[in-house]
Amino acid sequence: MKNTNKIRNFTLLDHFCLGIDQALRTISDNTGTTGREYPAKNEKEPELTSSERKHTAGLMRVNHAGEVSAQALYHGQALVSRSKEVKNKLNQSALEEGDHLNWCRIRLSELDSHSSYFNPLWYSGSFIIGLVAGAIGDRWSLGFLAETEAQVVKHLENHLQHLPCNDTKSQKILLQMQQDEAHHRDEAIHLGAATLPKPIKQLMDVVSKIMVKTAYWL
Repeated sequence: MKNTNKIRNFTLLDHFCLGIDQALRTISDNTGTTGREYPAKNEKEPELTSSERKHTAGLMRVNHAGEVSAQALYHGQALVSRSKEVKNKLNQSALEEGDHLNWCRIRLSELDSHSSYFNPLWYSGSFIIGLVAGAIGDRWSLGFLAETEAQVVKHLENHLQHLPCNDTKSQKILLQMQQDEAHHRDEAIHLGAATLPKPIKQLMDVVSKIMVKTAYWL
């Protein structure tokens, strides 16, 4: 009797199709998740003024766009990673970032707002960066991941300080996201992440600020 339990070797076309599927799922908020519970599930909707609601929605839209970018970055890096351990780590991180994407989408809906109109641009740009970082080598790919997460942790701390004091729903979401991002950073360092040159870190910071200012409004 023939053994039909063979491991399939994916072709370049297979990877291309899977990549397109991942991109469409991410942009349409239908990406993979770990299925964790919404952190703000048991929090009451706060009473916010019109300006507070608009400001909070802007912050959550920025975070949603950031998670779209994170998905793309991890997908690109995992596609070209040479190490099975690193590839698995990137794919697991992408699933956890999928949780964040879902939570931000729910919060935006609760605030009667929308995600960034530029999500396809954020995804495509970050995917290309992920491919380049991954192609250079796994240590540098992990270094890029660690630095990205370090900057995100600082960015979330800033958002937590600028949320309305009574918006415990958004606070709960961002606190859990911050904890997860710090964990991703530490794991990348543990796996041997290289320290990125200062000019690269500065460039990443500049690109991040452009995305933040754009996604806040659009």
